[in-house]
Amino acid sequence: MADSARLQAASAPVWLAAGLLLWAGVLAGCADESRDYAAADAPKQVALAQEPKPLVAVVLGGGGPRGFAHVGVLKALDAAGIQPDIVVGSSVGAIIGALYADGIPAEEIERVALSFNPVRFINLSLDGTRASGFAIADFVNERVGHKPLQALKRPLVAVAVRKSDGRLVAFNQGNTGVAVRASSAMPGRFTPARIQGVEYIDGDEVSPVPIRVAVALGAGVIIAVDVSAHLSSTPPEAPEHWQVRDRRRAAQVAEEATLATVMIHPDLGYYADIREAYRLKCIRIGQETAERAIPAIQAAIADARSGRAKRVAGGEPGASRGVPD
Repeated sequence: MADSARLQAASAPVWLAAGLLLWAGVLAGCADESRDYAAADAPKQVALAQEPKPLVAVVLGGGGPRGFAHVGVLKALDAAGIQPDIVVGSSVGAIIGALYADGIPAEEIERVALSFNPVRFINLSLDGTRASGFAIADFVNERVGHKPLQALKRPLVAVAVRKSDGRLVAFNQGNTGVAVRASSAMPGRFTPARIQGVEYIDGDEVSPVPIRVAVALGAGVIIAVDVSAHLSSTPPEAPEHWQVRDRRRAAQVAEEATLATVMIHPDLGYYADIREAYRLKCIRIGQETAERAIPAIQAAIADARSGRAKRVAGGEPGASRGVPD
């Protein structure tokens, strides 16, 4: 495939990922990216430990348009009757996770994903070079009926990074759309999300698959989904800065991967785009990979219910654990 035909790489910008579900109209003209969200329902992190502790958590990682694969994974979970008690999302995982957390069936999310027009999503910042992300917040809030994070049918934790010091923040209370916007504000593609005077950027920058957050929540079974490219699929002609980012992400994921009960890592190839054929491919591969993991997940849930939950470890960094590729 010629480079001109490759629409995006494994480290595809999240402005495409955000377009994944944003078929609704967007604000006209340029947006004021300096706008501070300081309302009473501003997102915040409160104590993560919950009582009673959630039995099953699903963790959806970042990955740009590769996030279509999350839809396939959720379809497999729905078909198997596996109902997570809580959803943790980073970047595109937070966008999809918000819809799923509010009880929208995976098949309905798939219909939205296949019908979106990314051009309708982009509302530029004042400098004309970045998307403001306000359309993300509006879209998500409309879809969840303007319910806050803690009031969704399944609680949602949207993971973002405080820009000033790189600290990971797990938003679990407050405005859902604003939290998701912060979680998906990729530097260089989105303007930072300003909440009560503090700027936040994409959670993918620090924790591409935020498994540690699910551990902090006390989940007995953690189903984690990594949609990043397998490093073994990297072609020799891939630009070095793409490869550097991919290696960085793989190392970050590996640091947390052994904490997951089951790690699902669909092999989507290296290059990615947003055409319908690619969306369908990601959904199919995500579903097939997750289906192979269902027996391990069901066994882990049975163990957790009987007080014998165990982590499933092993495999190379970034690879599926307990799930053959």
